[in-house]
Amino acid sequence: MAFSTAGRTGPLADINVTPLVDVMLVLLIIFIVTAPIVTRPIPLQLKQPTDRPLVQPEPPPPIALRLDASNQLSWNGTPIAMAELLPRMQEQASVHAGNLPELRIATDEGAEYEGLVKILAAAEAAGMQRVAFER
Repeated sequence: MAFSTAGRTGPLADINVTPLVDVMLVLLIIFIVTAPIVTRPIPLQLKQPTDRPLVQPEPPPPIALRLDASNQLSWNGTPIAMAELLPRMQEQASVHAGNLPELRIATDEGAEYEGLVKILAAAEAAGMQRVAFER
C-alpha cells in the first residue's frame, strides 16, 4: 500500500483505523458465537390460575406481652411467670396452627434486657412468626 504525501512535508498525523476495525470485527464474531452458549433456559414452576377464590382465615387476636420495670411478665394483662411463657406459646401455636397470632411485646424502660431475651427465645422455640415491638 502506497502512501502519498501529496506535497506535504513532515510526518503523517492521520490515525490508521484499519487495525482497530480488524480487532472490533474479531470481537464481534467472538460475541456472536459465544452469546447462544451463555443463555440457558431456567425451569420454573409457576402457579396455575384457578377459578375458586382464596379463603383466608381471619387472624386470631394478638397476644400482648408486657415486661415491666420489676421484670414481671403479663400475658394480655394477666401476670404470669416466665417459666409458664413457653408452654402457653406452644399451646397457642398448636391451637392456631397455620394461622399464628401476632405477638406484641412491650417493655418498660427499666426492664432488664435478659427478660426480653427470654421472651424472644420462647417465641422462637414456640415457632411464633409474627412479632411486633411496642412502647
